[in-house]
Amino acid sequence: MLKDRKILITGAAGALGQATAELAKRQGAEVIGLDIVEGDALPHADRYLRADLTDRAATRKCIAELGPIDALLNIAGGFAMGAEAADPSDAADEQWQRMFTLNVETMRNATMAAVPQMLERGGAIVNIGSKGALAGAAQMSAYCCAKACVMRLTESLSAELKPRGIRVNAVLPSVIDTPANRKDMPDADFSDWIKLQDLAPIICFLASPSAKALHGALIPISPA
Repeated sequence: MLKDRKILITGAAGALGQATAELAKRQGAEVIGLDIVEGDALPHADRYLRADLTDRAATRKCIAELGPIDALLNIAGGFAMGAEAADPSDAADEQWQRMFTLNVETMRNATMAAVPQMLERGGAIVNIGSKGALAGAAQMSAYCCAKACVMRLTESLSAELKPRGIRVNAVLPSVIDTPANRKDMPDADFSDWIKLQDLAPIICFLASPSAKALHGALIPISPA
């Protein structure tokens, strides 16, 4: 489905990034992983680049050197909860800023850098929203607001880029079953979480030419 497509995956060192890279590679894509994590190349990426996605200039320089790409998968992000919306503490402010930096700024910076590389032959951008951010939740205001921004940005980008040949869509998963989430929520019922092997195919589909009719879609993803 992704044969001969050049795919850039941010957050490629994380669990979802690795699962998506593995599947995209099996589907015939040239996979480029991008993350801040030090280390060797990812096993399922043709290339692994290290960059701080919160640094706009560095991100633009890194992605510009790749040449034309066919799809950007904005998987980089983060989750935190605990602070209340009316909490005036420095810790609450720090959580708010961190959620917007990890989820919104990284997506914006990668998208700003990738769009010029996609205009020549068109392509697809896939973002990661959150089903839980369709409404506010106690002790999760920072995360919910940040992911709500991701969803509205997806719709705005779609309206702007559709006439230029670039499709922009987002998946809205409920809790994803990753080692990090199991560590953070050890008492949860993991059977109610989205499996990586169920989410990665949807992301790859949205990146493929088979999804050419989808523009600005926000697709809720629930466990099977």
